Amino acid sequence: MRTDELRIDSVAVHAGRDDLPGFGVHALPIDLSTTNPLPDIDRGGTSYEVMASGGQPPEDGSAVYARLWNPTVARFETALARLERAPAAVAFSSGMAAMTAALLALTRDGRRHVVAVRPLYGGTDHLLASGLLGTSTTFCREEQVSQAIRPDTAVVIVETPANPTLDLADIAAMAAQADAVPVLVDNTFATPVLQNPVELGATLVLHSATKYLGGHGDVMGGVVACAGEETAAALRRVRAVTGALLHPIGAYLLHRGLATLPVRVRRQQQSARQVADWLARHQLAEAVYYPGLDGDPRGLLGRQMRGPGAMVSVLLRGGLEHARRLTDGVRLFTHAVSLGGVDSLLQHPAALTHRPVAAQARPPQGLVRLSIGLEDPDDLIADLDAALSHRPGRPVPQPRGPAGHAQRAAALRRSLVS
Repeated sequence: MRTDELRIDSVAVHAGRDDLPGFGVHALPIDLSTTNPLPDIDRGGTSYEVMASGGQPPEDGSAVYARLWNPTVARFETALARLERAPAAVAFSSGMAAMTAALLALTRDGRRHVVAVRPLYGGTDHLLASGLLGTSTTFCREEQVSQAIRPDTAVVIVETPANPTLDLADIAAMAAQADAVPVLVDNTFATPVLQNPVELGATLVLHSATKYLGGHGDVMGGVVACAGEETAAALRRVRAVTGALLHPIGAYLLHRGLATLPVRVRRQQQSARQVADWLARHQLAEAVYYPGLDGDPRGLLGRQMRGPGAMVSVLLRGGLEHARRLTDGVRLFTHAVSLGGVDSLLQHPAALTHRPVAAQARPPQGLVRLSIGLEDPDDLIADLDAALSHRPGRPVPQPRGPAGHAQRAAALRRSLVS
């Protein structure tokens, strides 16, 4: 089935499934083979060389070994590439494995300098600042990219919306500043539902697939959509050598998660808008970070993004004391790292995800980041209100209405007593 002319909801359901009718199956198959039969020495050797060099298995050859290629992973890659409107995608064992592979693939031929726009996810910031991969990094603001580029610059890295302050960067303008230097956009917060950086000039689009793509907090992975096959082949070579593989079961769960991605993201976004509006009016909120609350002066919503997303950050007036009050006081939200799942999470970036970041770039102590899930927004707001009001001992909100479990349980207890 062709998916390139369909709308995103249809693409999300059908992409990466073209070969299923040939197998006579409807659900995604999982291939757990670690090794594969070889047709003969010559074709086996050719297959190995092709895939170790970043290519796909030859039609008359073999997949050889799972470190080189796996059909379950390949289906997920095809589906994600279609959603990102990109020619190809390459999947990895985690988002940081994907970022590491991108840096290793791009920093060659004497080009080992990176330009990184802050703020960034703390793990990426720390990796770049540490120089662990033999790179040097110039951290800058969006408008400083062109001045920061040097003859040995290999890549410009930006995250938009940014973690954790939801800053928006103009991808097309940044690609123009970068000129011939590849631009890597971390699209984890926006997802392909809301933003397609390749169409705006990006060369690589990275996702921590653990987050929205999986959507249920039960699978870890990373994936990079590529504007060209040459970039994808370079990433596959790194993956084959380093072994940063996405397991087939993980690929299956991520591919399955894509089918509901548009529905989840839009519903979560709708709730996030309500939560952000409520927080913006709260007396303890010094600032609320959510795209569009500032009026979107550059017009990036609509032009670049199709919506503001489902991440919200709030800067509380009481600093760490009020941040702790919020994280300790919630009952419906879970105090935990990660984001993008069906249940709502909140965390304190300065103490956790951004703890390794240089002090001058670390988020303030009063900042708390919220990932809005699929719960009723009124229940989420009530949970936040009770926590900020410092009302301890509050139970998790129970389902309301005559059909709720709590009501049925109470009725059963009364009947037993009588």
